[in-house]
Amino acid sequence: MNVPIGKLTAIGGGLSLLLILLAAFSPWIAPLDPLDQSFLTANQGPTAEHWFGTDAFGRDVLSRVLFGGRVSLAIGILAPLLSALAGIWAGMLAGYLGGWTDRLLSRSSDLLMSFPTLLLGVMIAAALGPSFQSAVIAIAVALFPRFVRLSRSATQVVRREPFIDASIAAGRGTASIVLRHVLPNIAGPLVVALSLWIATAIRLEAALSFLGLGAQPPAPSWGNMIRDGMSDLVGDPWPAAFAGAAITISVLAFNMVGDALRDLLDPETGL
Repeated sequence: MNVPIGKLTAIGGGLSLLLILLAAFSPWIAPLDPLDQSFLTANQGPTAEHWFGTDAFGRDVLSRVLFGGRVSLAIGILAPLLSALAGIWAGMLAGYLGGWTDRLLSRSSDLLMSFPTLLLGVMIAAALGPSFQSAVIAIAVALFPRFVRLSRSATQVVRREPFIDASIAAGRGTASIVLRHVLPNIAGPLVVALSLWIATAIRLEAALSFLGLGAQPPAPSWGNMIRDGMSDLVGDPWPAAFAGAAITISVLAFNMVGDALRDLLDPETGL
């Protein structure tokens, strides 16, 4: 790695934190109401009043990018967290208990993983109907089998350690062993996967919103801003360009954090 891990973590973490803060405080930072329309200022390029230009309805693109980050980042962070809460526990139970529990959970996750992540998300979001909640559920379900598989394989390795047998011999229950011994020993790769899959979730949210299956207009999100901007990409590229740049920076930032954490927590790196 050419960039030191500490510097990579600082850059990625700083970008991620900045994006989250900008989205969280967008009502106070945004220069204009993102829903205000003015056909007199439609399709303008960047100006002193509209730094990122305006869209086809005269709405301020900078304000819409800031408010759109609230939706895109909320879905991109909330969905993997929900998926992790369910998938990690399911994977630990499968890896620790084995038997029919392992077979049931493993076959179920294998069935879900037989579909491409985006296709599975589109199917679920289409079945539930387009909304913020549907996008969260769709992405969480699409990522669920990946957390199951990762936590299951890590748990199977820890399950063979002598201290697990010693805990069983000491009379500790399954829940106590899983919480006190298994989970702390598999947390490293799960934290790395979570940070990387947040970036995946942001891309999935953009794709769902682009297809009209995420947050619905007039509420802005980066995905539906790109969809709206595609109607006049030559004459007014600003909404699509700046929303696409926001997605790119967000994905890059969380991927940098994930890569840095992976190198930091990998015992083979010797760090």
